[in-house]
Amino acid sequence: MNADPEVREHLGEPLTRKQSDDEVARMRAEFDARGFGWWALESRGTGEFLGRAGLDAVDGGMPFAGVDVGWRLVRSAWGHGYATEAGLACLAFGFESLGLPEILASTTVGNLRSQAVMRRIGMTRNPADDFEDPSVPEGPLRRCVLYRARAGSRR
Repeated sequence: MNADPEVREHLGEPLTRKQSDDEVARMRAEFDARGFGWWALESRGTGEFLGRAGLDAVDGGMPFAGVDVGWRLVRSAWGHGYATEAGLACLAFGFESLGLPEILASTTVGNLRSQAVMRRIGMTRNPADDFEDPSVPEGPLRRCVLYRARAGSRR
């Protein structure tokens, strides 16, 4: 998944196997330390790996703080509603189990698919919150949008 240039279109360069394995190890350690993080997504019917979704603490240095919801799917899983289903489950877990007052989501301005999922799961955008990601070099992936969902305001 992380080696697919189309999956990584709004994330940066594809990852090597070692980079991807290191990322999974980091995510597991963070999950164990916090009690939340990224879950693997798989098909209920076949057990096929579909991607990942979860909640993550916003990285330091960003112009906002909190907990971020996200998803990444293998290309064959696009367009089947999996991101929406996973996003809704992540929001429910964050609000109901973790008691979070707000959950954020961000992506590049050009990632219209993820922005559509954010709207479908009840998140809203205030263009005044859009930002330049300081961890990304100058270029088309630096300009980002920020969506928010607040506890009790979901559909």
